Amino acid sequence: MPAPPQGASFNPSRRRFLLGAAVATLALGGGHGELANAAMDVEQMRSLMLERHGHDGVLVIEAWLGLLRDLQDRSTTERLNGVNDFFNHRIRWIEDIQIWGKEDFWATPLETLIKGAGDCEDYAIAKYQTLKTLGIPGRRLRMIYVRARIGRSDIIQAHMVLGYYESPTDEPLVLDNLLPDILPASQRSDLTPVFSFNSDGLWTGGAQDSLADPTRRLSRWRNVLQRMTAEGVL
Repeated sequence: MPAPPQGASFNPSRRRFLLGAAVATLALGGGHGELANAAMDVEQMRSLMLERHGHDGVLVIEAWLGLLRDLQDRSTTERLNGVNDFFNHRIRWIEDIQIWGKEDFWATPLETLIKGAGDCEDYAIAKYQTLKTLGIPGRRLRMIYVRARIGRSDIIQAHMVLGYYESPTDEPLVLDNLLPDILPASQRSDLTPVFSFNSDGLWTGGAQDSLADPTRRLSRWRNVLQRMTAEGVL
């Protein structure tokens, strides 16, 4: 997935547009003042991160919980911007093969934060789950696979962003690691949507596939949800 135009080095010859591979993954398989995810087990998260990563793991948990505390009573716009900025500033774009030794690995928000690095799916997943924890209804959030044009070049790559929909028929706002600002989709002419999904459904061509269960059709999504449950995030 594409790196930001500044910062990490970018080798366009290595990762030309891989839409076929991205689409192939389909076959594999609240309110203000209170955090929405009542099932979130903070002590389980702290214990697990301490056991796995020592003091650095605890610092990661506290930073994430601090973000949640700071934003829980804010407006939707402030929460969207706060979460987008937090992960864009804190996470370096690095390819999965360099981080995990795998070509395509979808990390949980805590896994991404402890590494301090991730690719586009990791940014989108982290923002999605954090916003849900802050009380943004999951039905208003979708991870969107797009074709992304890199800069002013003719290079097109597969990429993932997070979309916020005030209503299902509204134009989404796009939270992206390529640009710092959250913009309406109509202002992102560099992105062409392919399909989108969340925990409840999958959309292609703008219409929801009523028969599609994303946890069955997207094995990597199912796997990352299972790992978030084990971490105490879900």
